[in-house]
Amino acid sequence: MKAWELEHTYMAGQRPLLNPDPDNEKRWEGAMEAVEFGQDAMNRLVWDSSVPGSYAKERVIIGAIQSVENMGREVENSAALIERGFKAMESGDTVELALVTYDVWAACRDAKKVESPYWDYTVYESFEQYESAVWLPRPEQVVDYEARTYAGWLGQIIGGAFGTAMEGYTTDAILETLGEVRDYPRKPNTYNDDITYELALLRALELNPAATSADIARMWNALIPSGWSAEDIALKNIARGITPPESGYFGNPYREWIGAQMRGAVCGMLHPGNAAAAAKLAWEDGCISHHNNGILGEVYNAVLVALSYVEANSRTLLLRTMDCIPEDSEYYAVVKFAMEACEKNTQWRAAWALCEERFKEYNWIHAYPNVAAQIVALWYGGADFEATMYIVGMCGQDVDCNAAQLMNAVAIMVGVAAIPLKWKAPIGDKLDTYVRGMKHMTISGLAKWTCEVKAKLGE
Repeated sequence: MKAWELEHTYMAGQRPLLNPDPDNEKRWEGAMEAVEFGQDAMNRLVWDSSVPGSYAKERVIIGAIQSVENMGREVENSAALIERGFKAMESGDTVELALVTYDVWAACRDAKKVESPYWDYTVYESFEQYESAVWLPRPEQVVDYEARTYAGWLGQIIGGAFGTAMEGYTTDAILETLGEVRDYPRKPNTYNDDITYELALLRALELNPAATSADIARMWNALIPSGWSAEDIALKNIARGITPPESGYFGNPYREWIGAQMRGAVCGMLHPGNAAAAAKLAWEDGCISHHNNGILGEVYNAVLVALSYVEANSRTLLLRTMDCIPEDSEYYAVVKFAMEACEKNTQWRAAWALCEERFKEYNWIHAYPNVAAQIVALWYGGADFEATMYIVGMCGQDVDCNAAQLMNAVAIMVGVAAIPLKWKAPIGDKLDTYVRGMKHMTISGLAKWTCEVKAKLGE
């Protein structure tokens, strides 16, 4: 039956109610008050919010302007727009706040290209373009895959739980308030948004080992109730039928932030020892919500984890991973800067201070300062779970994303037995998420599921 027939029949079957509600205006008022409250709350949230795990304050709409300008464009009248937003927040003028919020999004969309170092680098639009620009190593044989994959997931979840309580702060702020952090700063839990997208990827591949970006995006729509920054915009695009790669680019000023970089590890676990396959899957997943350097961030962590199954030396691992990033990309320049900072300094704080200064124009949720933090932590921490965890935490920035991805790789390298009990015991085997149908899981069950999905991929 055609849609018009269904609707015609449905409408024809309706009958008016006789005086159903003498206070009908209350129905209107109640419905509209709820909608208005929700819209006003969302507008306030982008101007002033707190991170759920660490309570760090953020202003993601100003981050949007910052991000667009990082990408070589000028947001017209940005200072005046920001001032209007501050005044509307202070006065509680919800109408003006809605207007200026709209004006900021529109100004970000219409930002004009200007002279910028950003344009000195190649913009990568597709996996094929990426693949032609790098030499990806041949697959290597992996031993103890199941045990090391469990170790990887355990390391990732420990790292995420540790970092969630510390994200959004500088090294100096952490030192001033918390001191030298060498343990969970509070009772840990496993809630964060990082693993959410990795679980959706696993489900999509479980149902269809040849799943495309569109298939993975469809699973996002089914399983993930909400997102933030780039993922929030991508989820809204997907819900309206906008498919990748447009879903990651359209109206998305955050497309080079950390949201793809924070979910690359699972691609490496599904393709252990196979940098090329891990990179391809990372590109398929990354373009759902990101573009260019944002996707290269996911490729970086996918390759890092894939090679951690076959490389025992942490510095060699970093060098091999860097080799899988195109030399003419801005992302490569970021990685190279961090690597050279490490090579020139004997202490991690000296190297990290150079990175903090170099990337201060980027938001703490951007991919660049965070991949630099990963590099510094792994370079000086080596294949030592405790030392690497300490450094990646003390670097600050988006600590849960960084520690989760990095400690996955380190745990794969060293194994479960090398993870100190103080990190393992508080976590146990429990994994709580906000993913539909996966709210209460076990880490061992997740590792087993990952192995089963890998087997379906037929590698």
